[in-house]
Amino acid sequence: MRLGKCPQFVVHEHHSSRLHYDFRLEIDGVLKSWAIPKGPSMNPHDKRLAIAVEDHPLEYGYFEGIIPAGRYGAGEVVIWDAGKFVPLNDPAQGLDEGRLVFRLEGRRLHGEFALVRFTGRRKEWLLLKKQDADADVTWKIERALTPSGAKF
Repeated sequence: MRLGKCPQFVVHEHHSSRLHYDFRLEIDGVLKSWAIPKGPSMNPHDKRLAIAVEDHPLEYGYFEGIIPAGRYGAGEVVIWDAGKFVPLNDPAQGLDEGRLVFRLEGRRLHGEFALVRFTGRRKEWLLLKKQDADADVTWKIERALTPSGAKF
């Protein structure tokens, strides 16, 4: 998935049994992934639950389509946002210690963010937007797909 020297991120809008957003960061040759039920936010007052899920191969960053009924995650998947992922601390150490700080440079998401793991939990994290020049307290998430599955 890498297009240049910087690692990449991708956010998939995933219409499975429940709408959620798959947040993926390129770390150590894979896409580290979290499911975010309410989606990411540019509002620093929002704290978004992010559940760690299995890693995905880098090629999955390009995936858009329909996962067939009967398969895990069945439903429509579309790239909601993508761009550069710039770690501000060591990603491996941050994942291990439960605090990953980074900058995103995408179409929708930009500026500084942090993923912070709940104490004593393995999979439960919070995705937080840092208070910076890119923060927007009026920000509301917009779907990439209409309820009928057509792209906006």
